[in-house]
Amino acid sequence: MLPKDLLLALVVIIVWGMNFVVIKIGLDDMPPMLLGALRFLLAAFPAVLFIKRPQIPLRWLLAYGLTISLGQFAFLFSAMSVGMPAGLASLVLQSQALFTLLFAVLLLGERFRLVNLFGLLVAASGLLLIGAQGNGLMTLAGFVLTLCAAAMWALGNIVTRKLGKVNLVGLVVWGSLVPPLPFFALSWLLEGPEVMASALRGISLDTLLVLAYLAFGATILGYGLWSRLLSRYPASQVAPFSLLVPVVGLTSSALLLDERLSTLQLVGALLVMLGLLLNFCGGWLFGRLRARLA
Repeated sequence: MLPKDLLLALVVIIVWGMNFVVIKIGLDDMPPMLLGALRFLLAAFPAVLFIKRPQIPLRWLLAYGLTISLGQFAFLFSAMSVGMPAGLASLVLQSQALFTLLFAVLLLGERFRLVNLFGLLVAASGLLLIGAQGNGLMTLAGFVLTLCAAAMWALGNIVTRKLGKVNLVGLVVWGSLVPPLPFFALSWLLEGPEVMASALRGISLDTLLVLAYLAFGATILGYGLWSRLLSRYPASQVAPFSLLVPVVGLTSSALLLDERLSTLQLVGALLVMLGLLLNFCGGWLFGRLRARLA
């Protein structure tokens, strides 16, 4: 990978890793469903006026928007509002890779490779350790809701696989048209019109900056650069960079929010990262090992 493209990859990882700290700050002043509605409203407008709609059936665009946008972030924002720390959220959400593997087997008829199964078991054991250790920072509800967010992300990945080759930026922007109305409806039902009105009347500069970061930084810039990298290099060369997102998430949350992991949570985090690494690169690693032993 060229140095300038390596720099772009690192920019994306930092932007996406910091995303969780920014969400946590935003939830201090705004209820989760309303935050989701405004985030995707800004991500869609005015970008849809300048970015071409992907040539896919409407049902698939709706499926993408309802899973990877509405479902994922409704669960994630709810999780972080009920006690899921930003750093652990960035890590546990990466279990989407494991859910994607499972859904691909169940829904697309793909087959497990032995190394994938081993990586799945290693990561699952790490998640169990994390879930068993609340240590006053993490709630069980927050942990379970984050797993639900990861599952919705994985379903969105399955939709993307069914679509085949598609402009990722166009898909993300036009898919952002789907969540705002459901998010506003959920906010009305779950948070109440009084809370919505109060949050909108008292919106602060910090909240506006949070929304700008989530909509333009994490969504438009992040996916735009990621799409550019995927267009220049094989997915196998680009995808492993996503393993650095929880590293940035855990580091930034420790520095900016003073979040700390217990010893068992740290062990669990390392197991999750190892499981994800095996899932991404295990075939190549075991192939090299067999070649050396042969």
